[in-house]
Amino acid sequence: MASGAGSGSASGGGAASGGAIPTGSAPAKACPQLGCVYHAGANAYFACMSSGFGACFHFGARCAPADACMFDAQSKRYQHCDAVVEGACTKWGATCAPAAKCLFNAADGLHHECGATKDGACTQWGALCAP
Repeated sequence: MASGAGSGSASGGGAASGGAIPTGSAPAKACPQLGCVYHAGANAYFACMSSGFGACFHFGARCAPADACMFDAQSKRYQHCDAVVEGACTKWGATCAPAAKCLFNAADGLHHECGATKDGACTQWGALCAP
C-alpha cells in the first residue's frame, strides 16, 4: 500500500488555479429556430438540424412550414397544403410563394435563394442557401 500523493490523487475542487467558479447566468440568447425543409427522398418535410451548401445533413422530426406553402414533387411547384399528415401533404391547394426565400430546386436537389416566383415556381434561381 502506497502512501502520499500519486498521479490519481486530487486536490481542490476542480477550479483552475487561482480562478473562481463563475456565478450568475449567461447572456440570454435564443437557440436558432430549426428550419422545416423538404426531403426529396421521403417526399415530406422534416426539421433540419444541420445544413450547408444547399442541403440538410441531419433531419429531425417531421414538420410542416408555418405558412403551409410546400413543395409538390409532382408539379415541381410550391402549393398551399390544405391537409398535412406527418410532414407530407395529402390535399393540395392553390400555388403559393413561400415566406422563406431559400427554396428547393428539383433540377439539382439543393436549396437556392429564389429572387422571383410565378405560379408557385421559382423563375430566378440564385446562390445555394442553408435550408
